[in-house]
Amino acid sequence: MTDTEIQFRSIADLLALAEEMGVGIGEVTLRYEIQASNFPRASIWNAMLARWSIMLEAMQRGTEAPKTGLGGLVSGTGYAMAHHTPKLLDPIAAGMAARALAVNECSAGMERIVAAPTAGSSGILPATLWGASQRLGSTPDQIVNALFVAAGLGMVMANNSTISGAKGGCMAEVGVSTGMAAGAACELAGGTPRQVVHAMALGVKNTLGLACDPVGGLVEVPCVKRNAMYSAMATVAAELALAGIESFIPPDEVISAMKEIGEAMPSQYKETACGGLAITPTGKKVMDSKVSL
Repeated sequence: MTDTEIQFRSIADLLALAEEMGVGIGEVTLRYEIQASNFPRASIWNAMLARWSIMLEAMQRGTEAPKTGLGGLVSGTGYAMAHHTPKLLDPIAAGMAARALAVNECSAGMERIVAAPTAGSSGILPATLWGASQRLGSTPDQIVNALFVAAGLGMVMANNSTISGAKGGCMAEVGVSTGMAAGAACELAGGTPRQVVHAMALGVKNTLGLACDPVGGLVEVPCVKRNAMYSAMATVAAELALAGIESFIPPDEVISAMKEIGEAMPSQYKETACGGLAITPTGKKVMDSKVSL
């Protein structure tokens, strides 16, 4: 441990601290939390381990039995994917998609999940880490460390942009989750701190401009299926970074771009259900049925 005060506002700060201290980004984040909270290391570590347990429980519940959102627009997709024999994906990739669906269906049904960083994107991080850990044989402690990586990256994005779909569109929720998951998976696979932050940037920048257009104003369509799709993107972003491929636009500039795009995005694409998929003929039927209740 170090007595040096740990503060970071940017990804560049976070990376510099990791390199200066000779530790990973997860360790930097953990030490920051110890200083900020005055809680002992073991207490904070165990709290994160408990969150991983909740994630595992949601993945299990949603793949072992069909789950239905409160609005009834999604039902049993996690279960269906988990019991499908994949034709194009390998079993781990298919299992990852199933678990992303499962967690978000649990969320849509008001069951217990971990918002990471939001409920509407809660399936991406656990599913991505599940898939990576299945390939790598990761221990629970390694996964917890990866979750601290995700937390550190997510904190910077929350402070310098937004994690609200109502303020920044879906890229603020699914996009931030994708970046968090990409960095965490990269860490789990042995990536350097520099590779971790570029995995984050690669994941986030390929969600820029993504509309938040929930059908019927419900966090079900297209939200649940997006979780499966973007867990795959997070994994690809991590693999690109591990291969030494970097984001041409630096990570902090990607976050700034996300903020700028979110602020410029019309309100109908920011969780209002007044644009995009929400106002298609099918989307309008859903909204009309809600209004008539």
